[in-house]
Amino acid sequence: MYLTITPQKLSQNYSQSVSYFVSYLEKENKSRESGQLELFFNQYGENLNPSTVIQEIDANTAKLNKIEPKYYSITINPSRHELKHVGNNIDSLKKYTREVMKEYARTFNREINGKPINITDIKYFAKVEHQRSFKGTDREIKENAPYVKEIKKLENKIRKVSRGEIKGNIRAIEKELHRLKLEAPHKINGEIIRQGMGKEGLQTHIHIIVSRKDASNSYSLSPGSKYRSSEVMMHGKIVKRGFERDQFFEKAEKTFDKLFGYNRNYVESYLARKTFIKQPKQYYAHLNTLSVVEKRIAFQILGQTGISIPHLNITPNQLSFALKHLKKALEVGIRSSSIGY
Repeated sequence: MYLTITPQKLSQNYSQSVSYFVSYLEKENKSRESGQLELFFNQYGENLNPSTVIQEIDANTAKLNKIEPKYYSITINPSRHELKHVGNNIDSLKKYTREVMKEYARTFNREINGKPINITDIKYFAKVEHQRSFKGTDREIKENAPYVKEIKKLENKIRKVSRGEIKGNIRAIEKELHRLKLEAPHKINGEIIRQGMGKEGLQTHIHIIVSRKDASNSYSLSPGSKYRSSEVMMHGKIVKRGFERDQFFEKAEKTFDKLFGYNRNYVESYLARKTFIKQPKQYYAHLNTLSVVEKRIAFQILGQTGISIPHLNITPNQLSFALKHLKKALEVGIRSSSIGY
């Protein structure tokens, strides 16, 4: 499970309204019939129209200035293993989303009218998406890039020869073109993977738009707060503040496991990703402590990221090599908002 929290983008290219983002989230509906549209939902309702989302979020911005985010985007990215476990069932994923948002509310170290924040204080709208496209940060795009570049050059050369602009042997150029297309490392059904091409397999994920202001439009709730859970004296009173992201990510993961009886492997966990970033040698050492069955599953999952893992009990040089490539895989997954296993 991989979750992200990002603030509204504030620049000259984005309006103060949520309408741009809502329009972006409607991209899959453009190719669907009216009876097959994937509409928004929240804690209390289904089949909510985009216009309702825009109206509700845009109206819930009291006392926020132009440089403050009006909303945050949370993305829930289940792994393929997790999606298979729940049968890629949309109702199950919506149920999980609602439980995650309860944890989101509980993660704020804040009170409203003397009571801890709960889900009734949160205004949000969520939407399920079923497709993902390859991005420039994906390993497949990067490794195909030299081949795609040369293929474009040769195709352009063939056009110029055909128009008589330059001299050349079209048959010889086509032979070289065919060789490059065969040697390109990543393909789908024989077609070279390029940026924007849809990914294969289960790609279901959930986008959530959550208002910066609470449901009463009175209090600012920022998951991007620089403060961790703490208390501070303000105007002669002790005030709670902060949002613990680590706690939220861990709770979201445990919620999935409990809700669906999922037996999470170490390499799938938030703790593992965090350990890898901060203490990579400890991460790999922990892999060595797993049972035979758990090791097999762990290395299967890591192998599906395109990484070749050396044998366990490896030399220091092999460990360095493994860590370097594991780090590369995880970083690409993070940038793509999906770990990809």
